[in-house]
Amino acid sequence: MDLTRLIAQEKGFQVDEAGFTAEMNAQKARSRAATQLDTEDWIWVTGDQTTDTVFVGYDTLEADAKLLRYRKVKAKGKELYQLVLDKTPFYAESGGQVGDTGWIIFGDTQAIVTDTKKENDLIIHIVDSLPESITENVKAWVDPLRRKNIAVHHSATHLLHAALRKVLGTHVAQKGSMVGPGYLRFDFSHFAKMTAEEITEVEKIVNQQIRNNIPVIIRTLPKEEALALGAMALFGEKYGDMVRVVAIDRGFSIELCGGTHVGATGELGYFRITAETAVAAGVRRIEAVSGLAFEAFFKEEMNLIEGIKSKLKNTPDPLKALQNLQEENEKLRRHVDQLEARTLVGIRNELLQKDEIINGVTFIGEIVNVSNADALRKLCVDFQNNLHDYVVVLCTNIGGKPSVAIGISDTVVKARQLDAGKIIKEKIAPLIKGGGGGQKNFATAGGQDSSQLKEVILAVKETLNVQR
Repeated sequence: MDLTRLIAQEKGFQVDEAGFTAEMNAQKARSRAATQLDTEDWIWVTGDQTTDTVFVGYDTLEADAKLLRYRKVKAKGKELYQLVLDKTPFYAESGGQVGDTGWIIFGDTQAIVTDTKKENDLIIHIVDSLPESITENVKAWVDPLRRKNIAVHHSATHLLHAALRKVLGTHVAQKGSMVGPGYLRFDFSHFAKMTAEEITEVEKIVNQQIRNNIPVIIRTLPKEEALALGAMALFGEKYGDMVRVVAIDRGFSIELCGGTHVGATGELGYFRITAETAVAAGVRRIEAVSGLAFEAFFKEEMNLIEGIKSKLKNTPDPLKALQNLQEENEKLRRHVDQLEARTLVGIRNELLQKDEIINGVTFIGEIVNVSNADALRKLCVDFQNNLHDYVVVLCTNIGGKPSVAIGISDTVVKARQLDAGKIIKEKIAPLIKGGGGGQKNFATAGGQDSSQLKEVILAVKETLNVQR
């Protein structure tokens, strides 16, 4: 809000803070309502209500299962169903990895699983609808391509973590992650923005591990034994006595992890960091792509490059052509600035011939033809070198939008207690249906109605007429 208010003031606008607050409160109310779940009671399908769900998704993407129970929920005004099976290949969202999607087959009818989550150690399958006839025996089938793309990014996350520690130092620790089919996001502790050279080196290390096609070894071990092997545990995560250890070359990466992974690093194809940003003090974030997601990213980048080359008439050296364009543009910009400066000098000289004295103060009020509102500011500043006790009001119409600038010498501000910012807010802004503000000796305004510019000049002039 502070930054918005400042920028608006510089551009001659006012911020409707009361309106903003009202809309923000309304949005917060909508957000709270959207996150509320209206959950009905569980309906048991089987007689045995003590059966636990067994996750079999590490070894298979399909399973014959039994529907234990289901319930209807309402979220964001939409009805959904949550299903619990006695065994499932669906990975529930956890450890930064998103939940699986796929299908649950009821005889000849299928329900589309849109997400999988955990609730009190239950694996809950979320579907949009249920068949009319619910059978106890079902087939659970995970979307294989999506699961593979997720596994690619989870394995890439482990490689990235290890590479960051090699390049930046062992102080690097994972602070959060999101592993999905389209990209990965990795938050880590580090004290500075990564340099381009550091990013390149991290990519180089990860891609070397991919080319080496290292097997991803996954074992379940007692926690103490796993930690003794050097496995990294995530701070804040809870682990049981037995833990799952994911090793990609024991000398490179070994972590405790419950997520799904590829069989060998070569399945990742290629790894590319697409963004490196700050999250909080001492925490950085990397976004990256691998596998099929990298192919899509690479294709998009190539299309962009081809488009640029086409705009540059397929020059063999597009970088040189862009540099030439930038240099040419800079020359043109300097030329335009010179022409504008000369034009403003001419306008200033004309305005100096139109001054009038009102109650001992030099007054200039005029509608001028300039290309931008900043030209009004430059003119007002220039008058400081050419006038002593003065009030200047300049107006212009740019594309149907009015702009106004008022300049008052410090001597008049002090002697007559005039305030340009106050005049803008009280007299000018209502006339042009806009807003603005500024200092006592200089203020600007912008608005919607350019038909009242003559009245703007008269309003400022009248302020001087009533001064004694």
